[in-house]
Amino acid sequence: MRELVFDCPGQQAEALSDALLEAGALSVSVEDADRDTADEQPLFGEPGLEPDSHAWQRNLVVALLPDGVDPAQLFEQALNIHRENGSTLPESCTDWQLREVPDADWVRLTQAQFAPIPVGDRVWIVPSWHTLPAEARPDAIAIELDPGLAFGTGSHPTTHLCLQWLVAHLQPGTSVLDYGCGSGILAIAARKLGAATTHAIDIDEQAVQATGDNALNNQVELIPGLPNALPAGTHDLVIANILSNPLKVLAPMLSGRVAPGGHLVLSGVLERQAEEVAAVYAPWIPLSVWRAHDGWVCLHGQRT
Repeated sequence: MRELVFDCPGQQAEALSDALLEAGALSVSVEDADRDTADEQPLFGEPGLEPDSHAWQRNLVVALLPDGVDPAQLFEQALNIHRENGSTLPESCTDWQLREVPDADWVRLTQAQFAPIPVGDRVWIVPSWHTLPAEARPDAIAIELDPGLAFGTGSHPTTHLCLQWLVAHLQPGTSVLDYGCGSGILAIAARKLGAATTHAIDIDEQAVQATGDNALNNQVELIPGLPNALPAGTHDLVIANILSNPLKVLAPMLSGRVAPGGHLVLSGVLERQAEEVAAVYAPWIPLSVWRAHDGWVCLHGQRT
């Protein structure tokens, strides 16, 4: 297979990518042309904050070509599409290079990059093409979850913190609410650790679907749903791994879902945000930092 490579400035990269895809490219990626140099430009700031810029100053636009396609003809078609959309490309964007892509079993190569991930010494996050490693302890819990899926695959420090809390403190028979469930990893872990009725709630319908699919793959029973499907009542444990701003907005609701004597566990919070988030929850449940990891914290409190 072959790739067309362009050096394209600023905002033009997105329009060029769209035109190449419409012209028949199999896929198009945009990379920072200055990556791994002193001029590398990060686009993404802290969670919950808008980036300063939505495009690099210099972009490498890489278009994967179907077999047998004339690259010059495909690029000319992309140019025509671009003109029809009322845009013109800078001269630098019209100077393309062609490079060969070596044949490879891309599925196998991609899978080889992802091994089972240990979380503490009890939980393992295991891609579907792997089995639980031989070094896992006899009572280890395997959560089958494939990398590359949307809504989180357990590699983020906040997910590890929440999983570690569950391993350390979850009591069998606990009723659980996982709010902002994403892939459902925390709800699945809770069930495998002995939780009873477990609701997994997210505002995104696709996350709800993904959670249901992942629960089925892990042979556990969850009750996934959108917020308006959550029945009235309280839970022994409410856990939410989101971000600090939505956690603050949700404080009255999440606190009200915790049963007397129950636990509230929050993450997605940076260390510098911990006091501010805890202050918002103080009227209902006193929170403190249970554990920190890589600049993130897990907050925990118990309702009296």
